[in-house]
Amino acid sequence: MGNTIGAFIAPFARLIHSVGGKVYVNPDGLEWKRSKWSKPVQAYLKYAEKSMAKTADLVISDNIGIENYIKESYPEAKTRFIAYGTDLKKSTLTADDYKVRKCFDNWKTKENDYYLIVGRFVPENNYETAIREFMKSKTRRDLIIITNHKNSAYFEKLKHLTNFERDYRVKFVGTVYDRDLLNYIRENAFAYIHGHEVGGTNPGLLEALGHTKLNLVLDVDFNKSVAGQSAFYWNKTSGNLSCLINDADGHYDFTEYGNRARAIVKKNYTWEKIVGEYEGLFLNED
Repeated sequence: MGNTIGAFIAPFARLIHSVGGKVYVNPDGLEWKRSKWSKPVQAYLKYAEKSMAKTADLVISDNIGIENYIKESYPEAKTRFIAYGTDLKKSTLTADDYKVRKCFDNWKTKENDYYLIVGRFVPENNYETAIREFMKSKTRRDLIIITNHKNSAYFEKLKHLTNFERDYRVKFVGTVYDRDLLNYIRENAFAYIHGHEVGGTNPGLLEALGHTKLNLVLDVDFNKSVAGQSAFYWNKTSGNLSCLINDADGHYDFTEYGNRARAIVKKNYTWEKIVGEYEGLFLNED
């Protein structure tokens, strides 16, 4: 279970313990830091996190940065690192497939001619910074943003803050739920821009490492502990990401970085490995 119920977990934990059970919690990310929550809700989530860490028999973190945070914040908590997983299977689609051509024609872009962002449409994923910096860059490539932005107040706010609708390169294209098609889109992006800041091991980052050669990743511990030396890193200082885009745009072969990224995923983040670690934990084989 996650942290949200933490403030009320103690009596349930006692009941579980009374029948010989154990309480395991996976905090996922730092939920209380998410800007979508009001201050009172953030305060509750922080308290719930503390209560859950104190009550749980084991806190399972999917990112080494989250585990370090739990250890530092709640020294009494027993912790274990078990990562999240992803699939390295390549897309079965080709450039001539109808669904590919329909998609790219609708977006008015083509293979290897776009930067890509995929993720939940929330402020802590730093869409504003990524869009501002992309607009400052000199690239002629597009910025394809795959997210559920429709009927979103945040979307209207971004329009006001960045005026991105005046830049023909910036394209919000909605959602893509076809996994094979999404893998093709990732594999044929010139680069992926990852701005997630408060989560643990983000599934979108793992998918990018598994399918995209060049990954431009926000420089925070959670991301660096996953991507390592396979990515280029940026921060939120004005001009930092735009310069990185300009530098990357003049180079055309990032195969080595793509190979590094896939090797990291194959070694640390396959579902076979993750499921095996959970099986070992639940069967007390460790």
